[in-house]
Amino acid sequence: MAKRIIPCLDTTLDDQGKAVVVKGIEFEKLRYAGDPVELAMRYDAQGADELVFLDISASHEGRDTMVSVVEKIAEQVSIPLCVGGGIKSIEDFEKVFDAGADKASINTAAVKNPELIKEAAKRFGDRIVVAIDCKRKFEDIEGKTLVQLEDETSAWYDVVIYGGREYTGIDAIKWAKEVQALGAAEILLTSKDRDGTTEGYDIPIIKAIAEAVDIPVIASGGVGTLEHIYEGFVNGADACLAASIFHYGTYTVGEIKDYLREKGIPI
Repeated sequence: MAKRIIPCLDTTLDDQGKAVVVKGIEFEKLRYAGDPVELAMRYDAQGADELVFLDISASHEGRDTMVSVVEKIAEQVSIPLCVGGGIKSIEDFEKVFDAGADKASINTAAVKNPELIKEAAKRFGDRIVVAIDCKRKFEDIEGKTLVQLEDETSAWYDVVIYGGREYTGIDAIKWAKEVQALGAAEILLTSKDRDGTTEGYDIPIIKAIAEAVDIPVIASGGVGTLEHIYEGFVNGADACLAASIFHYGTYTVGEIKDYLREKGIPI
């Protein structure tokens, strides 16, 4: 199956209430990265396979998703658009789909109300993505799924919600299996430990979840080089998502695809 390259637009509201794309490190220290519509058009032109638009502060701020921005992006791009952030009901799903989204992603709402995954999947089919944000934990390991890390130590991965602000105590691997059973069509997996670090994907958890589920896994968090994306694919990712390497001009989508083809990855 051909692999996908997906730029991500982490979007919030600035002090003037304008939608802006930002990039942080471990979900914090956000800095400006551009206008969401302009960046979406750029990545569409570069040959991205999909776009992910995440309203990263909607759940934390208790507000609705930026539907007007979704509409503007959908009008300007021809590739599939996945929208997440602030979606907490079937009505919210309908709003983003009516605005032009092809897929919708839930994270906090899925943890708070797992039945929403089942309801949405029944209503909208394979358009439902569940985002899993997680962080390594080395304590409270009883009953958790331990994963061997790069340095031969072990940790379990705790699901975090509200943009990484709240720990749930939920085992990420067990949660991945549950969301698949509830009807999720894909998992968007982000390691908070690696987010924005440019040190590479958190390969141990990508590999563990890819082996635990049958649905596609989108790797997210930490890309800094072409090799990092290659590592994501050879360790089980069906799609690789990145942000800062695109926003700040380190690589274009085309350069990444050329590199991957040379390495024998079907793209």
